Amino acid sequence: MCSGSFAKCLGISLIPLAIVCVLCNILLFFPSGESVDRDNITDEVWYFGGLLGSGVLMIFPALVFLGLKNNDCCGCCGNESCGRRFAMLSSMLFAAVGVLGAGYSVIVSSVALSHGPKCLTVANATSNTTHWAYPFSNGDYLSKTDLWSLCLQPEGVVSWHLSLFSVLLVMGLIQAVLCAVQVLNGLLGALCGGCCCGESDGSN
Repeated sequence: MCSGSFAKCLGISLIPLAIVCVLCNILLFFPSGESVDRDNITDEVWYFGGLLGSGVLMIFPALVFLGLKNNDCCGCCGNESCGRRFAMLSSMLFAAVGVLGAGYSVIVSSVALSHGPKCLTVANATSNTTHWAYPFSNGDYLSKTDLWSLCLQPEGVVSWHLSLFSVLLVMGLIQAVLCAVQVLNGLLGALCGGCCCGESDGSN
């Protein structure tokens, strides 16, 4: 498989991953599917790790990768090799942007999973008063599910928070790997000049 075809496969894989990340980030604005005051939404949701990092910033490299199957076979000022190499070099830059975006999403998701969700919890056990806060620290709730009862509202917010940020974390890692693979693929394509044109010539 030539470098352009391989890059196209990577681009096709990145688009659904980016869509999933955007949807996850949007759902996080509605804890347990409920509409709450913006001040009561977990801070990390406002960092837009899924919307920007694994979403918008991932669309650009995905589109570039999709176009490489044709672009890396085009000539550059009449020089076919120049066109192929330039296309692969440019794809490396966009792949690096993708790695940064995915890395940002992974960091935000990791911090969010460690902090836990913001929820309505008991402020004072004696007076039984409640307030919106972060009842967990250092990811202690991840191994002690009995602590989840500290969150009174929204109901099921802990599993909601845990599930969606876990998906963002995994998707971000996959995106980072795919973009890193394209960096290597782009480097090989730039050094070797690709193989599409050779294949086309052989088929005529």
